[in-house]
Amino acid sequence: MVKERARILVVGGGYVGMYTALRLQRRLRQELRRGEAEITVVTPEPYMTYQPFLPEAAAGSISPRHVVVPLRRVLPHCRVVVGEARSVRHAERTATVTTLATEEQGAPPEELSYDELVLAPGSVSRTLPVPGLADHGIGFKTVEEAIGLRNHVIEQMDIASSTRDPAIRDAALTFVFVGGGYAGVEALGELEDMARYTARYYHNLTPDDLKWILVEASDRILPEVGEEMGRYTVTELRRRNVQVLLGTRLESCADRVAVLSDGQRFPTRTVVWTAGVRPHPILAATDLPRTERGRLRCTAELTVEGHAHAWAAGDAAAVPDVTAAPGTDCAPNAQHAVRQARVLGDNIVRSLRGEPLRTYSHKYVGSVASLGLHKGVAHVYGRKLKGYPAWFMHRAYHLSRVPTFNRKARVLAEWGLAGLFKREIVSLGSLEHPRAEFELAAGGKPPYDPKGSS
Repeated sequence: MVKERARILVVGGGYVGMYTALRLQRRLRQELRRGEAEITVVTPEPYMTYQPFLPEAAAGSISPRHVVVPLRRVLPHCRVVVGEARSVRHAERTATVTTLATEEQGAPPEELSYDELVLAPGSVSRTLPVPGLADHGIGFKTVEEAIGLRNHVIEQMDIASSTRDPAIRDAALTFVFVGGGYAGVEALGELEDMARYTARYYHNLTPDDLKWILVEASDRILPEVGEEMGRYTVTELRRRNVQVLLGTRLESCADRVAVLSDGQRFPTRTVVWTAGVRPHPILAATDLPRTERGRLRCTAELTVEGHAHAWAAGDAAAVPDVTAAPGTDCAPNAQHAVRQARVLGDNIVRSLRGEPLRTYSHKYVGSVASLGLHKGVAHVYGRKLKGYPAWFMHRAYHLSRVPTFNRKARVLAEWGLAGLFKREIVSLGSLEHPRAEFELAAGGKPPYDPKGSS
């Protein structure tokens, strides 16, 4: 039993937020029933996005609704508040939160009090002051961005197929991806595969007409799978006519022209930015200690240094890696986030019950990456795989990790159906502006440029 009534506030509904709340919900089942504990989850979206499936969702292999997990379904004993945490004053045990209701009413933000705080807001895209990026860049971190990118790519093929202007056609069929990590490589691989298949249904387009460019500032891509598999990935992408430009940066994308640091210029209507992430801005609005990179300073027990009753994990936390050299922190990736969440949930329960805390340690399993249908690379338990075996390993691993049996069954069914039937090649770009046609019919003006998406 807990020593006293505990109000637990979880900020964030991503990997760490959802898995921590799920763990607490299970371990404190009796306390929740008796009213001795209360769990509140504050999240900007009422679902958790399983990000490793975003490339397949963009390629149409998985339905968008199966990439997300509804929090209210998996956390029935928690209070889920859809809103944004604006600030945290841990010294006073309060958090300032804006919700949909406060914005609708024009009311001031709410003040939520707590006894135990879990900061798991995750990260946001790390952008640079590149001219034109804010106007023309496309992110790849949410399911909305993934589906929007899919619609955008097919729309560009429609534009190229219906114009006789070679400049417009060339810009429409040029796709620039910035960032050679998991997100950039997997998104490019899946979308190139999808677009190559889609081109067969256009009478005046061929796969060779499409120009795919991967820009990476360092001298290698996919460092997580090792140097050898990274070199293989470069070779595989170049074999598919993808230009892989290492040691190169995007200098500008103003006026729909991608200008690179090596002097090359590519007229393009598509610039996908996947060049890393940074800690969520909410961390700067707290009274908790942070590192030079903006992450919370944490102990190996996942507590915030020097602050009792404050916990953190995942992308927002600098957690010491006890399995590596002193001074090394755990990498901000999904593997650590899920594992840390379990330890974090257990340690909160242990703290409430007056028991000693556990130290977070991990054993490296490996990394897997998809490069399109039946193509991939993997470095698992010291074994290096490529091609179909790596692709199969990628799917098997992530199927085992996606939350809830419901999602596993639906994803597996979709993969099975995708193997029996042809790909869908439809662009539903109107989803981004669902009221445009009605507003125009009612005498209004369309809220977007009918000449095409950005």
